Formats: sequence, structure tokens, C-alpha cells
Amino acid sequence: MTIKTELAKFVGKSSHFILTKIGGGSSYPGKIAYSIDHDILSDLGKNYELVIVTGTNGKTLTTALSNKILSQEYDNILTNPTGSNMIQGIVTSFITHKGKKDQKPLALLEVDEANVATICKYIKPKYFLLTNIFRDQMDRYGEIYTTYQKIIDGIKLAPEATIIANGDAAIFNSIDLPNKFVYYGFSDLGHEKEDFKAPVNTDGVLCPKCQKILHYHYISYANLGSYFCPNCGFKRPELKYQVTDVINLKPNKSVFNIDDFHYSINIGGLYNIYNALAAYALGREMGITQEQINDAFNYDEQVFGRQEVVRVGKHDLNIILVKNPVGLNQVFDTITTDTQDYSLAFLLNANYADGIDTSWIWDAEFESLPYAKIPQVITAGERRKDISFRFTVSGVEENRLIEKETINDFIDEVQNIQTKTVYVLATYTAMLQLRKSLQEQKYIK
Repeated sequence: MTIKTELAKFVGKSSHFILTKIGGGSSYPGKIAYSIDHDILSDLGKNYELVIVTGTNGKTLTTALSNKILSQEYDNILTNPTGSNMIQGIVTSFITHKGKKDQKPLALLEVDEANVATICKYIKPKYFLLTNIFRDQMDRYGEIYTTYQKIIDGIKLAPEATIIANGDAAIFNSIDLPNKFVYYGFSDLGHEKEDFKAPVNTDGVLCPKCQKILHYHYISYANLGSYFCPNCGFKRPELKYQVTDVINLKPNKSVFNIDDFHYSINIGGLYNIYNALAAYALGREMGITQEQINDAFNYDEQVFGRQEVVRVGKHDLNIILVKNPVGLNQVFDTITTDTQDYSLAFLLNANYADGIDTSWIWDAEFESLPYAKIPQVITAGERRKDISFRFTVSGVEENRLIEKETINDFIDEVQNIQTKTVYVLATYTAMLQLRKSLQEQKYIK
């Protein structure tokens, strides 16, 4: 340990202590410490067993569910629950972790795709847990293949690590690596004999071996499913862990079977069953029983900005992070399972952490929303005019569309909303701004 490392740790911890007193500190302490010593993670992480959770969608919830599952056996887990998943946020997590001295700690970290190689340079993970790869923040990542390459660059630094990957995503079966692979996914659910192609404009449906269009027996959503290539024989790998039945989907609850064992989670959406399955696969690989996983899933704790319900007066704000077309379409599918009337809000920013290009909103299926049962649509955020125009084009009548300049103006407007339930879709920095305002107004403790 060098004097520079000691200084970086001291400054990081001191800044975190000060910032937490004023309601911040999830990444800035790590940013300061990392600027002083770029090698600080080598010291901070030297005693940790590391699990990296990465991919486009679902990292935060998958990490949260994995934490609940692994807590059944591990008493000393470091994680980053706010989703601050770049190098500065991860350094902060290590600096502030207060572990137990008598037990080897486990670091369970959500990691931004472009930061995987940076983390693996200093700490070698035991497991990589891969969720999916979709088009997202193309100004940062480029196409899905360049995004995956960023992850691969990190995996190549840890050839002994086990890769637990979504077997329904063909991209995770496209590159040969020396690592052990374990795959999870949805069983064909009775569609084994079907043969069809994904809808037009679906990303990632070219066979990585011969570049012909993949066919499917079953698709859960987007490009995920039981794929095969009739030209060269490339196909989905054998799944070790499978969703064998989807029993019930509601806005705030999902009921399903994994390996014919019955589970439920208190969050809606088919895409969130994938997150539960990923966490299940990690847990099983790390020796957690099905019964223990069931106990972990039966918790009622809300996850930061992921269908987090906040009571504002007489209204329930259901806050959902959105950031790309595939994820947004899944959110649309989820909220439309609500049988009661509800209002809809969209808070759109375009900062670096959101992706500065907002054109992705035009690739999502806004026209699929049942506007007849949505009496009000409210927009806010730095790019509110973009999202207001998108709603107008999709069919929202002018007298139902309310545009607010700031997040605080939106919170004030909530008092005038007609429905009890308000689904609030927000990009990352808009979600952070909303939660900060709700905290300042004592709606969130």
C-alpha cells in the first residue's frame, strides 16, 4: 500500500462523510479517490471475492435480487444499490463498506458495460452474470456488438471466471472463450415445433456464424428466445436453469416457475422474471437452495427507481427507470396489465448518464398504449418538448397532455391528477432528480 493510496482512501472517506450529511455521496467520493490514485482498486479489492453483474437492461434489479439470495449464506456483502456502476461509484462502494473482519467479504457489483475491463484490470471476478445486450446510449456504446466487445475485453482479463449468461441472447453464444459458461433462459413453453422469424427491425437476429437471419421456436420479447439457424445449425445452447412456466403477470407482481419450482416477486413485467432468473442462476451456482431463494424472493423491499412506489398525497407514484426502446416497450407491456385507470408521466433528460441522443423514443411503441383509459399524460425534464411531441404524434389529445418545466413543477402537478396511480417513467438523471426532490419534500425518508 502506497502513501498515495492511503491519501486517496482518506480523502474519499472524508468526502463521503461530509456529503452524506447533505444528502449525496454515491459516486463523488470515489471520483476524488480515483483521481488521486488510479490503482486504488487493487488495494481496496484485494481481499474480496467478486461477482460482476453487467448487460444493458436489468443490472440494478438483478443485483438487488442476487444480494437477497446470497444473503441467505453470506453475511458480508458489498454492493452498489443505487446503481452507481461506473468506476467512481464502485470505488465509493469499496471505500464505504464496513465489513466483518472475521469473514472473507463478497463484492456483488453492478458494473456499466464500458467499465468492466477497468474493474477487471484491478480485481479478478469469480463470476460474470450477463443479462442482455440491446441498443442503448449509442453515443457511448455504439452497436450491440461493440457493447459486447467492451464486456469481452474485461472477461479476457479473468479467464478463470465462470460466465453465467442469458442463453436466450444469441450474442452471448457468439464468441469462443476459455471460461466456463452456464446458461439460463426461458424454456420453449410448449412451442418446440414452431419456426418463425423475429419482427422486422429487431436487433441482433443475424447468425454470428454465417450471417443469415435466425429463426425461433419461441420469443419472450425482442430478440430473446429459443433461436436457431436453419442454414448452418447454430442454435441456443443447453440451458442449465429455465423458466418453465409463467403463471401470472400483474403491474406489481409476477408469478412463475423456475426448474418447476414455484416463485413470485413483488414487481411486474416479463423482463423482470429474466432478472429473477439471472439472480436464481447465480445463487444456485454459489450453493443457495431453491427454498432459500424462495425466501429471498418473498421480501417486500423496494428497489431504487425500479417500480418504486412513493406516496404523494392521495397518489401513488410508481417510478420506473427507462433508457432504451426495448426496455421501454417492456414497461409499456407491464403497465397495460393494470386493470384500473392510471395516469402516465414521462421525465426525459439527455445527460451523459442518460445518453445525449433522445431519438430512441421514436423506436418505442408509444402507439400501443391504451390512451382511452389514461386520462392524463404529464411530461417534464430537460427534454420535455421532445417527449411531449412524441406523445402527440402517438395520439394523445392536447387537452390530456400537460407539460411541466421542472421536476418540482411536476410534483406540484401530482396533486391535480385525477387517478390514484401514476406511472412515472424517467431516464436515469431525471429519476435521481425526482427522488432528490421527493426526499427534500419528505415523501421519501
